[in-house]
Amino acid sequence: MTERALTFGAVAQAYERYRPGYPAELAERVLDYAGTPVADALEIGAGTGKMTRVFAGRGIAVTATDPDPAMLAELRKHVPAEVETRQGALEDLRPERQYGLVYSAAALHWTDPAGRWPRIAALLAPGGVFASVGGPAELADPVVRQAVEEAQAPFLDSAEIPSPDGTPPESKLRWPGTELEKSQLFADVRQFVVSERLTLRADEYVGLLSTVSAYLMLPISVRQQVFQRIRQVLPDTVELAADHTVHVARRR
Repeated sequence: MTERALTFGAVAQAYERYRPGYPAELAERVLDYAGTPVADALEIGAGTGKMTRVFAGRGIAVTATDPDPAMLAELRKHVPAEVETRQGALEDLRPERQYGLVYSAAALHWTDPAGRWPRIAALLAPGGVFASVGGPAELADPVVRQAVEEAQAPFLDSAEIPSPDGTPPESKLRWPGTELEKSQLFADVRQFVVSERLTLRADEYVGLLSTVSAYLMLPISVRQQVFQRIRQVLPDTVELAADHTVHVARRR
């Protein structure tokens, strides 16, 4: 996981270009759950700042962290100047201060499970909110999805990352809600889904795949061959089902 987590910096500009942003509704739902105004927030695994912009745009003082300096360099080009940045993984952060909100978007699975929740709780003020946003953007058309899977099968079984605790995707409560419920450090665990549909040109979809860690782990020559095979089976445009699964909890 650590090796895969550090593959993104080499494609930071492509990540910014091809990765979809996040809808404002995600922040609205999290802040509604908080119930009181949130003044400051710490982001774990900020990447190029896709989610940073959503919360910073609500007037929250965001400290964006990421272990990859190239990702942070790209992030700084796109977020308000007031956003503070700090290089480091969750495991590197020290609780020098506590925040009203700690959140992570498509990055929590890269953190070390050993001590994950005590580390996050230590960064939160009492009663502060933790939020996790996850869920891959998947091809909505099952025929196209099957064609892509067959095209990449000789080189890659799956680009998906399995649930860190083994919770099946069809489970009513998904990870990390399953771990949050078991933790004695958090209460009032809730899960909700914000659905989104995106239409991309075929080349844009291949560009998106070029920022996915499973493909980045392949040798460059193999990666190029996989993308060529995938491009050949795609229609001119594809529809993505981008369902964002959100978990929120409150520090006891």
